[in-house]
Amino acid sequence: MVDTLSSEARRDGLPALVARLRRGLPGGAPGLLGLLLVLLMAFSAVVPGFASLGTAQSFMQQLPLLGLLSLAMVVPLITGGLNLAIIATTNQCALLTAWIMRGALAPDAAPGSVTLVVMLALLAGLALSIVIGLATGALVAYTGVHPILVTLGTKSLIDGISIYLTHGQAISGLPSAYARAGNTSLLGLPVPFLLLIAVGVVVGLVLRRTPFGVSCAMIGSNLEATRYSAVDTRRVLVGVYVLSSVLCFAAASVMLATFNSASADYAQSYLLVTILAAVLGGVDPFGGFGRVSGLMLALAILQVISSGFNQYGLSPYLTTAIWGLTLIGVVTAQTVWPYMHPWRTGKGRTG
Repeated sequence: MVDTLSSEARRDGLPALVARLRRGLPGGAPGLLGLLLVLLMAFSAVVPGFASLGTAQSFMQQLPLLGLLSLAMVVPLITGGLNLAIIATTNQCALLTAWIMRGALAPDAAPGSVTLVVMLALLAGLALSIVIGLATGALVAYTGVHPILVTLGTKSLIDGISIYLTHGQAISGLPSAYARAGNTSLLGLPVPFLLLIAVGVVVGLVLRRTPFGVSCAMIGSNLEATRYSAVDTRRVLVGVYVLSSVLCFAAASVMLATFNSASADYAQSYLLVTILAAVLGGVDPFGGFGRVSGLMLALAILQVISSGFNQYGLSPYLTTAIWGLTLIGVVTAQTVWPYMHPWRTGKGRTG
């Protein structure tokens, strides 16, 4: 059995593995949903107080930042690219926004002035994200350099500028009204969580229901064929990285409301987790396929694992390791599944 499995795996090669990764767990999205339900039941049975309103509220407060960053990563992934600068972009947008908020407001500023300055600061952060996205997209689209190298360079540049201008210090002292607005609830749900849901729906519709989204998938599947199909691939690629950077700005807005400060060092550990969540959710790491619904289920799974083990008493430093183990388990399950159920795939032992 082992020899047969290994020979089949060698013959199928990487394309077959990627095809299985697209489905996430065995059964696709239902498999992800099934795993989520199993985890919820398991932690509820083992961890006292896990099935509580407090856990649900903590879940909805912690998920938006990682979720928005993951959306920013998924968009270029679908085109076969990558954006390693999402954390750097998020932090620099947050730093600019926080600097304007703190510097332009007097301690006794009227509520109307506070609202105006906050709006101007947010617009400045949005404008910065667009500029970064345009520059990154243009480099990817017009130089032919691989997105990994381009975004690695822009990441280093952005981080360097942020650290130089702030001397590595955090900018705090934001208007309390902004923090309150970011931590309020609507219909019993935190505003950042509602923002994540709204942005996820919009991005999902853009990627699946618009010519731009279809072009993204086509580029990820075959760039040259897409170019010969009368699609302006350069323009699409620029738009991809602009959209990714704008999603980073949305993450920066949530970060400011959550931490009430900004720093070049925040959320650095989230970079690889966003890729992990995307692949776990069925996004093709080589481009051409990906659904926001799968990403959201993967994010929920990762957050449930994190919350469950934290409440169980394990060190939070083990969270990333546990997430990595989850991804390994999914890849292993998708590799072994066809050979354990040959009547579903036509594979397995033949004699």
